Order: sequence, then structure tokens, then C-alpha cells
Amino acid sequence: MAEYIFPDGFDWGCATASHQIEGSPLADGAGESIWHRFTHSSGMIMNGDTADVACDHYRRYKEDVALMKRLGLTAYRFSIAWPRIFPEGRGHTNQAGLDFYSALVDELLAAGIKPCPTLYHWDLPQSIEDVGGWRNPDTALWFGEYARLMFEKLGDRVKFWITLNEPWVVAFIGHALGLHAPGLINVDQMLVVGHNLLRAHGQAVSAFRQSGRDGRIGITLDVQAAQPATDSAEDKAAAERYAAFKDRWFLDPIFHGKYPDEMCEAFPALPEMTAEDKKIINQPVDFIGVNNYTRSVWRHNEVSFLRAEQVFPEGKYTEMEWEVYPDGLREALVWMHEHYDGPPIYVTENGASFPDDVAPDGEVNDDDRLDYVRGYLKACHAAIEQGVDLRGYFLWSLMDNFEWGFGYSKRFGIVRVDFDSQKRTIKKSGHWYAGVAKNNGFSD
Repeated sequence: MAEYIFPDGFDWGCATASHQIEGSPLADGAGESIWHRFTHSSGMIMNGDTADVACDHYRRYKEDVALMKRLGLTAYRFSIAWPRIFPEGRGHTNQAGLDFYSALVDELLAAGIKPCPTLYHWDLPQSIEDVGGWRNPDTALWFGEYARLMFEKLGDRVKFWITLNEPWVVAFIGHALGLHAPGLINVDQMLVVGHNLLRAHGQAVSAFRQSGRDGRIGITLDVQAAQPATDSAEDKAAAERYAAFKDRWFLDPIFHGKYPDEMCEAFPALPEMTAEDKKIINQPVDFIGVNNYTRSVWRHNEVSFLRAEQVFPEGKYTEMEWEVYPDGLREALVWMHEHYDGPPIYVTENGASFPDDVAPDGEVNDDDRLDYVRGYLKACHAAIEQGVDLRGYFLWSLMDNFEWGFGYSKRFGIVRVDFDSQKRTIKKSGHWYAGVAKNNGFSD
């Protein structure tokens, strides 16, 4: 029987995001976010769903922390809604928003769970979008001021900070494809947005260092194992171009102070990395967060974007039409370790959407999800054996929630949520994961 035991002190967590679980987006003086505006725009979200209630976590956070304690979590990754803190994005602060996150942190600590907040998980204040959003270079400075306030208010208790979640998604999906808020379709603006997100990350890191607070700060990026469809030189080059766009667009500036050559060649409008930009972006981070759900496979196609066409191998796929390929996570982690001088890494998101089998007695069987998580945890263990400094794993997600453009049609949680009654039920995968956390590992 194979044993998969993880290093002492390994963090076993779950992850969520403010707009996906909190509900009450305008309550108690909070400002409107771009995602609130986007979800209330006709035709943007499947079934016309909104996050107005979601999991009602804003009202039920104590119940949810108690669930986390039952699951044996040692860490919890959540995000802070910028518009709850600064309703206008800057200037006036909202005490009720500060009080909510302070109370959440206290509740987590009382349960023995490490709070791991993300400062930006996509819900930009709409008032900032109204003056250019991430296309406006001042937004990076405003983000730095928001980060500075959070370090001041929570940094006495919070020792683990993430600046941004998946800036590639914000830039590409939100500003070039138009499928996420703010719903724009402009590649040149996408490049400006990416640059300003990097500057915002740097501003937050600077604010943290200047705060004098103890702890660690990093960024979360969605890193895939881009692979060539064949061993041909053309397909290998196509996969490299996509990897430069998907992963290295943000990793290289943070670690090397410059954009990848492939990005500069593909996008002549890419903003210049000035000496001032390099100084703020190319600062040491304490860790990198990796979000990984699948791999991607590419072949050369002269007329496709980046001259790369995605292919979909035969195999098992999730409801999101993402291939189940655990070894892709090991490959991504090893690649990060080898190309960026072995930084401390956390898997900050990994999970799957599959249908739940709800028995008459209410038991929720989700063997597909359980098998998925088991396979990807084996990949994590294999990466550690190859020398990767992996320090924690955050399963996506604690509970079913508002899945962005898919609304409530996709369930990722290890806790099932009945969105009518708000009843929470731990799924079979959740009970299994609780055993992993308790034993710091598992066996086949």
C-alpha cells in the first residue's frame, strides 16, 4: 500500500473568493464592484444568476468557520472585497467592511485556522472602473493604498498575504475576450491592464515591507503545463509561445524584471518596462501561489492566435471541459522550481466541478471529485520528492458557490450548498479530505 505523507507543517486548506460566496454585495455601506455591475447586465451570466445572495457567507461566516474546523483545515484562503473597504475605491473607508474581515480573522484564529487573505480576487470597485479601471496607471497606486490599510488593520493577526489572484485572467478574459468583468474586447488594452496589475502587485509588496509587519507576501498565478501535441519543432515552439503568454507574462517580470522575448515579439504594443517599473515589479516575494486545474496541449497553426491551436486529447474531462491530468500539476510545479530558483510554492487552487449524487438520506457522493483530488495530491507529493519547496495545498473550493460566468450551474465544493435553504452538507470528498488534513497525508 502506497503512503503519501507530506512535510511537517504542511498547510491543508480550502480557498474561496469574496464575490463568489459572501452575498450582500452592497450591504452596510459597501460600494458596487465591476462584477456586481457585470452580473446585473443582461446576458452576461448563465441563467441570469447573480451573486446577490451566493452562499450568504457575509451573514453566516461563523457557521462556515465551524465547518472548516470540522474538516480539520489548518489554513483558509479567502479574499477581501476592495469595495467593502473603500466604497469609492479610495478616499472614504467603510468601517463595517473593516469590521467584517476583522471578525472573520478572529473567528479563524479562535478555530486554530491560519487566515490567508487575497487582496484582489477580481471585484474592482466600479467607481475606479468608471475612471479607467486597470487601464488607468493610477489604479496601481490606489491599490497600494488599499493594501497599506489592510496591513495596518489586520497585519497584527494575519501573517500570510496574497496580492493578486490570476492577473492573466483579469487581463485576457476580462479585457480581450470580454467574458469576465468589465467585459472589454481590446488586445492593446489587455497589455496595459497586465502591466498595471504587475505594478499594483509591486505597490502592495512595497507597502507590506514598509509596514514593518511580520509575515509573508506573494502572488497567485494560474500556471498550466503547456505541452506540444507532437515532438515536431513547430508544435514545441507553439507550446512555448503559449507558455510565455499564459505563465511567463507575469512570472518573468516579477523574477527577472523583464517581459519574455516571445511576448515582446508577439505583442509590439506591450508597455515598456521602465527602470521605475522594474524597481517596483521586480521585488523579492516570499512565495508563489499556483492555481492549476488542468494542462493544455498545442500544435502549430499559422492562422491561430499566437500561431498556436489547442487540441484536446482523449481522456476524462470535468464539467468545465477541463482534462483531468494530474501529472500536469507536477510538471508545472517542477517547471516553476527549475526556472525561478526554487521559490517556496503553495498550490492556492486545485479542484473540479462534477455532478453530485445526492442520496435519499441526504448523503452526497462525489467519487469523481474525490478521485480527482487524490490524483492531484499524488502529483503534489511527487513534486516534493523531486525537490519542489511545496508548503501547502488549498482545495478549490470549500463550498459550492457562484462560478463567475457559469453562475450556479457548476459545483466545485467539498461542501454542498442548497442555494434555496443555504443548508451546508459535507460531501464524501470533504470527509476524505478531512482525513488527509488530520493525518498529513493518505494511503491508497
